[in-house]
Amino acid sequence: MTVLAQAVETRLDTAWYDYVFIAFYFALVLGIGIAARRSVSSSLDFLLSGRALPAWVTGLAFISANLGALELIGMMANGVKYGVPTVHYYWIGAIPAMVFLGIVMMPFYYGSKARSVPEFLRMRFNKTTQRVQGVAFALASVLIAGVNLFALGLVMQALLGWSLAVAIPVAALVVLAYTFFGGLSAAIYNEVLQFFVILALLIPLTVAGLVRVGGWNGLKERITEAGFPDDLASWPGTSLTEIPNGFLSVIGIVFGLGFVLSFGYWTTNFAEVQRALSARSMSAARRTPIIGAFPKALIPLVVVVPGMVAGVLVPQLVALKQSGTDAPEGGVTYNDALTLLMGEVLPNGLLGVALAGLLAAFMAGMAANVSSLNTVFTYDLWQDWIRPGRSDRYYLQVGRVVTVVGCLLAIGTAFIASGSQNLMDYIQTLFSFFNAPLFAIFILGLFWKRMTGPAGWTGLVGGTLAAVVVDRLVAADVIDVSSQAGSFIGASSAFVVGVVIAIIVSSFTTPKTDEELRGLVWALTPKEARTHEAVGVDAGWYRSPMVLGGLVLALTVVLYIVF
Repeated sequence: MTVLAQAVETRLDTAWYDYVFIAFYFALVLGIGIAARRSVSSSLDFLLSGRALPAWVTGLAFISANLGALELIGMMANGVKYGVPTVHYYWIGAIPAMVFLGIVMMPFYYGSKARSVPEFLRMRFNKTTQRVQGVAFALASVLIAGVNLFALGLVMQALLGWSLAVAIPVAALVVLAYTFFGGLSAAIYNEVLQFFVILALLIPLTVAGLVRVGGWNGLKERITEAGFPDDLASWPGTSLTEIPNGFLSVIGIVFGLGFVLSFGYWTTNFAEVQRALSARSMSAARRTPIIGAFPKALIPLVVVVPGMVAGVLVPQLVALKQSGTDAPEGGVTYNDALTLLMGEVLPNGLLGVALAGLLAAFMAGMAANVSSLNTVFTYDLWQDWIRPGRSDRYYLQVGRVVTVVGCLLAIGTAFIASGSQNLMDYIQTLFSFFNAPLFAIFILGLFWKRMTGPAGWTGLVGGTLAAVVVDRLVAADVIDVSSQAGSFIGASSAFVVGVVIAIIVSSFTTPKTDEELRGLVWALTPKEARTHEAVGVDAGWYRSPMVLGGLVLALTVVLYIVF
């Protein structure tokens, strides 16, 4: 098994004092989980933190929940493989959608008092749409939690030399311990802590790596000498899309990544939206994703850049990139870039801090998926479908049971993720299956009042099937593109097919009345219901979602000019 062979190659040379900080960190996160239990007295406390958290907490948790395997292992792997074009996943593939979520969509999520995205779909469409999306989200959550768990297992493998068969279950138990006791509050407050611990890993790693290669100019020289000049320019991004035509490459990035995949993920993925729904006011909920967008815009500087450094500094990765393959005989893959670079440039002592940061990232990502899974399953599947009409205490216990089951299922899906040579490709494929069709029917339903309930669930199913068909055609080389480009095509196909099916079905079915859609459709919702009261803790121009959104978009433009 290839993955097990990696243990010899990636084992880090740690000393006993590296483990002191790691042990302290584990004790701290478990303590937060136990302390958060005191505030849990209802299912709403456990699953949505009682909707009582301030914007800065939910904003940092919003972005920390995304700083899992997708970010650190996946993006650093892409930094090695593709270079600067990887920034598109952040600057066009995240920031605009996060601003859109805060300004346009959160008033509907928060104002409707929906406890989850599937519950909002029930209000807008019907129970069938809610159930279809509830099942799809549960499956996606378990699969993506498995990605984070696999990555966490790799870290423990590198740290302790354990096999994945041991490391993965142990890692799952750590996450389970604090989410079981404290629910969403424990997950969110740990995510805030984990955000700063993650930076304690990334910043020293980036600085140390750049020093070794002679700074940014030295890095550019070594990449050019290695024969990969396309890795140094963000546009047209042909190295990322592997579409030779520059114009078509730009179209793929802007539409496939920047619109369908990006908006599909950030505006409808409940693992992210849940953090905003836990905010204490409409204004705080709207600011949550925008506050998270500021660090998101800067994260490439400490994720993509060290990946590029690893691609010229780590001998195994240099050989891998020069080979032009994803899986040479040596067993090292792009997914190993992070741990290999850590071992190359970080000394003992600092290595312990870095490892704690790495563990924090993966626990944050997995906890986000598990905490959103228990909410959707408890409210949308169990309470509204399977066992309605029970006491709140009953649903609180169901939420805790689902937390346990979700962690156990993630152990299985972690081994599915272990078969991927590039976690980013795997993640993007999952997003094309589940997020792209959801965004299609959501955005159409938000702005077109004629869209009907049957159109909602048929659009979801049809869009997902379209993405699956594209994925299989790419895997069989019928569509001759890279898996990266395949996910862009799959997401675009899911979106288009979902919209077309929804329009066709809507023309033959009856829509809800205007009164039923008030507060759920843009044209039927008064402007005052789509804004917030800027009073008390929400007062001040600097707390305006519009102002904050404009500032982060301007920052993104500046970053694109520089790179």
